[in-house]
Amino acid sequence: MLNIKNEVLVRVYVVAGAVLLVAIVIAVKLFTLSVTDAAKWRRKADEQYLRWVDAPSDRGNILATDGSLLATSLPFFDIHFDAKAEGMTDEIFYANVDSLAMMLSTHIDQQYTPGEYRDWLIGLRNGDPKEIKGLRYVLVAKRLPFTKMKLLKDFPLFRLGRHKGGLIMEQKPERERPYKILAQRTVGYVRDGASPVGLEGTFDNVLGGSNGQRLMLRVPGDMYIPLNNLAEIESKPGKDVRTTLDINIQDAAQQSLLRAVEKHGADHGCAIVMEVKTGKIRAMANIGRTKDGYWETFNYAVGEKVEPGSMFKLASFMAMMEDGHLDDLEQKVPVYRGKVKIFKEELVDAEPHGRDSMTIKEVFAHSSNVGTATLVQKFYGANKGQQAGFLERLHEFGLDMPTEIEVGGEEKPYFKNPNNTKDEWSGTTLPWMSIGYELLMTPLQLLQFYNAVANDGRMMKPLLVEQTEQYGEVEKEYKPTIVKRSIASKKTIESAKTLLRQVVLDGTAKNINQKNFGIAGKTGTAQLNYHKLKSQTGIRHQAGFCGFFPYENPVYSCIVVISEPKSGGYHGSEVAAPVFRDIARACFSLKSELHTPVNSKDPDPFTVAELPAFDAGYREDLESSLKWLGLKFLDDQSKNTDWAILSARSADSLMLVSRTISEKTVPSVVGMGLKDAVFLLENRGCRARIQGVGRVVRQSVPPGTRANGKTPVTLYLE
Repeated sequence: MLNIKNEVLVRVYVVAGAVLLVAIVIAVKLFTLSVTDAAKWRRKADEQYLRWVDAPSDRGNILATDGSLLATSLPFFDIHFDAKAEGMTDEIFYANVDSLAMMLSTHIDQQYTPGEYRDWLIGLRNGDPKEIKGLRYVLVAKRLPFTKMKLLKDFPLFRLGRHKGGLIMEQKPERERPYKILAQRTVGYVRDGASPVGLEGTFDNVLGGSNGQRLMLRVPGDMYIPLNNLAEIESKPGKDVRTTLDINIQDAAQQSLLRAVEKHGADHGCAIVMEVKTGKIRAMANIGRTKDGYWETFNYAVGEKVEPGSMFKLASFMAMMEDGHLDDLEQKVPVYRGKVKIFKEELVDAEPHGRDSMTIKEVFAHSSNVGTATLVQKFYGANKGQQAGFLERLHEFGLDMPTEIEVGGEEKPYFKNPNNTKDEWSGTTLPWMSIGYELLMTPLQLLQFYNAVANDGRMMKPLLVEQTEQYGEVEKEYKPTIVKRSIASKKTIESAKTLLRQVVLDGTAKNINQKNFGIAGKTGTAQLNYHKLKSQTGIRHQAGFCGFFPYENPVYSCIVVISEPKSGGYHGSEVAAPVFRDIARACFSLKSELHTPVNSKDPDPFTVAELPAFDAGYREDLESSLKWLGLKFLDDQSKNTDWAILSARSADSLMLVSRTISEKTVPSVVGMGLKDAVFLLENRGCRARIQGVGRVVRQSVPPGTRANGKTPVTLYLE
């Protein structure tokens, strides 16, 4: 009996222990849920109804050097309506719905009448609760500008806000370019699903700022709508990027390039303007053919490697001058009547001349392929050591290095190496390379070299960004960078400048020579598919011109490259050089630093023809004018009269000669202004008739004719 009792007690204790253990576990779990992990589970619960989403920040501006906006973000707003807003009662809704419908029809979408808007709003309010997904977030207007958004916020019902009026606003900034195509590819873009391009891509972290956060509410229908019209966590706006681009020079380059590619039916082209002393890019224009016309779709200036053609000859001549092969520019060299065979390839000059020899200066000015290639082959073609020496000179000129400009997509230059079997170096490689073939460079890389020549040998890194700013305060400054202090000797640089000037004075680019300022540069005409075609049929060309101005004190360097012109010529002198000229003219008219100060030297004396002789009029007026102009004059006082005429006595002196005016005859008014002439005639009873403008050069009635009080006198003015 005792054993049975003990067994029962053991079982009771086991059950009680088990119950106690379960109770302890439950208590611990409850404690964990309610205390230890309370925040975690509360957050999970909230996530079923609330979630955080990114609120985009205001993207920084991209500015021209003068502060003009090249790219900016403008605020646009999508407007939604919550027909089941918690605080919106039927009384509030029906008291405002008629007025709201009228305002929406008048200011938002006039294709709907107020009645249609009213029926639509009431339908939303009284919609089937089962379809509540479509009632809490209904689109009213899309992409409203800021001014219209401000107006809409004051509409009846909407003015009551998010909870009573059902108004939901979402700001969606959009990138705008006020100047449209101007520098479009240089400015670039950042888009979802596409690689970032241009300055927008390179400086994305600077321009982008940091996003804020906005709380979204889950509503029936598995839909999330903004809890408030403003972000709960404010975003940090991006910084501005100020470029070196000059909006006026950029416009001149863009328009000149566009006119040229349209005129010649070219496939594409580019133009770059660089400041000589600093390397700052003042313009970078790119135009390409699209199915909708010409547009800026690719940065050819930075991203397209091409064979530069004859523009590269400057490097070949400078290499020979640096190595002491060309000491005298007047030295004559053979040009074989413009045709020569190198190994199995025939080389001809583009400009037929039939001459046996030319001076070094003429070979360069008239872009003789034969003269250039045979000289380079003579001095560097004997063996691989000499060939490598030529390439070493090109390396010293900085031609085989990328510019590392701030925009992405730059291609690295390509030069063959005689010691590399993969480069397929042949017997014709060196002479063809000397005239700009069998090598690849971007237009910007070639311009950097020319700019160094204009800058007395100092090579500058192309600079496209001056600084980053926040609220107008400079955050970071980008200063001009010297790549090489000297790419060549002073003598070589001076000789190179002389050669480039001769091209414009008496060479292939004499058609762009200017009177007001000097231009120096080199034309280039390259055959793009020369290695594939042996005949002239189907050959595509590339026209170029690279140089600097003013020649006497270079301020800007510039390159123009136009690919595949189809009409109106294809040579660099016909297609690219005129664009360079137009850009240079625009810069000259815009920039005072290109003009020689008028007081920089003593003025040249006037010639007799330049002096204001034969002007006649009232003596005191003439005296006052001469004194104000600072012109010296003598006064003939032999006759004391009120009227006088100017007479030139020499190249630097004038005399006021008295003119006697009769009271009874028609006076001579030739040389007078209209005021004095009419005064004298009408005081003698004559009737003046006027033809032309200016001063009197002829009168119909001869002086000395007796005036009868009604004499008509016609005055001819010029």
